[in-house]
Amino acid sequence: MFTKFEHFAATSLMGNPTEAPPRKDGHLHFDRDWEKMAFGVAIALSKQGYYEWEDFRQTLMATIKEWETTHDLNDPNWDYYQCWLTALETLLVKSGVIAAGELETQLVQLLHCKSSEL
Repeated sequence: MFTKFEHFAATSLMGNPTEAPPRKDGHLHFDRDWEKMAFGVAIALSKQGYYEWEDFRQTLMATIKEWETTHDLNDPNWDYYQCWLTALETLLVKSGVIAAGELETQLVQLLHCKSSEL
């Protein structure tokens, strides 16, 4: 169940089809576990005051627009949550939550750990 902030954050993305998260049967849809985690982390960090939700939305829209200008719109490599993650990483560095080098180090460690270590 969403809190009021989580509901606000999720529904604030629904108005514009280009920034709306994938849905299935009217509900948010995640194909991979990391998508759920990235979604939750973005909302949680905003809720905790690390950045404004509107700043995340704007960064996400800019990330999607950048992808669209550098790819064919029918490119099968389109991945909404990859744009979401890129926007989150960009905003975390921009807002000073984590340094770019530290972010890279943490991502490498996460990508190389075994699922049993998570």
